Amino acid sequence: MFAVFSGVCAAQDSGYSSHEPQWFNWQLAQANTGQKQPQGAQRPVGQAPRKKKPVGQAPRKEKPVVPRVQTIPQLGGVLAPQGTLIVTPSLQLSTAQVNRFNFNGVSVLDTLLIGLINAEDTDRDLAEGALTFRLGVTNRFEVGVKVPYIYRRERSTLTLVSLDNNDPNAEEEQTRENAGLGDVEAYLHYQINGGLNGWPFFVANLRYKSTTGTGPFDVSRNAQGLPTELATGSGFHGVEPSLTILLPSDPAVYFANFGYLFNLQSNVGKTIGADDLSRRIGEVDPGDAFRMSFGMAYAMNQYTSFTLGYKNDYIFPTRTEINGQTFKSDRLIVGSFLLGFSYALSPRSQLAFNLEVGATADAPDVVLSFRAPFALGLF
Repeated sequence: MFAVFSGVCAAQDSGYSSHEPQWFNWQLAQANTGQKQPQGAQRPVGQAPRKKKPVGQAPRKEKPVVPRVQTIPQLGGVLAPQGTLIVTPSLQLSTAQVNRFNFNGVSVLDTLLIGLINAEDTDRDLAEGALTFRLGVTNRFEVGVKVPYIYRRERSTLTLVSLDNNDPNAEEEQTRENAGLGDVEAYLHYQINGGLNGWPFFVANLRYKSTTGTGPFDVSRNAQGLPTELATGSGFHGVEPSLTILLPSDPAVYFANFGYLFNLQSNVGKTIGADDLSRRIGEVDPGDAFRMSFGMAYAMNQYTSFTLGYKNDYIFPTRTEINGQTFKSDRLIVGSFLLGFSYALSPRSQLAFNLEVGATADAPDVVLSFRAPFALGLF
């Protein structure tokens, strides 16, 4: 899911007024304006005795206590207050190393291989700078948009291992990169309940991912159909409904998020490669993804807090039509451990740092994120 303004160290009552009651000011005004009658003064004849006024004030009716929720960037939280615009500049850096060992031939024994062996070593680096805008339409309804700019670099080394001692190994190195606008995203968030009587907060989310970035079938390719630059977007529209659950337990907040990403099928209708190597790309159905995350945010004091969690994406196989024949990819499991720290600079600004460490083979090795959200009152 969504970035929340105050991070783990600040709290919002979201949907409930925090104004102090005015009963004390009213009582003080009554005491200042009322005049006492001198002691021993006589009441005029024929005047009915005045009724005695009750002393003091009736006890106030206690309002239900609303839990104060500490919010967690990207993983859920109470929404922006009504009329508040939250602007979040962010920078994300990730790196991944992929090592593949392929053998094409005959295995006579476990230690005897006859054929062609190749080893591929790929280093993938990504840097993403983004601006996210979130506006509290009401105390329970929020809209947002994220505009990313992406730089990608990939260096691959392919080693052909010779089984003949007289034939040296052959190596081929290729470097590709690209930079540009990524896929712009839009968000809707609605807080379903108020978190009273020990109930957790429930927040319904809807995310739309556009195709403003350069897709994998839009990049430049050579005569063999291999890409010479990298994509900055997925190339397919996506819609993701999700549900965020927040359970306050002072000074901690437990969170969980469950979502399903629908990647919409599209007819690419492009030919890649030249001459005998040309291939016609038809219908492409990118795999959907079931997404989940859970963890705990803990406030160490009024300024500093940290987050521990885990997130996992199960990505279903992609089906691609090539020259009239449909091919299916393998499914992917992308899991990462989460660690985050945040520091409140003021009631309206914050610094946040997040670390993701890959837990599965398909996940990036390390992802670092820096955020600096600040709030502006519009109405």
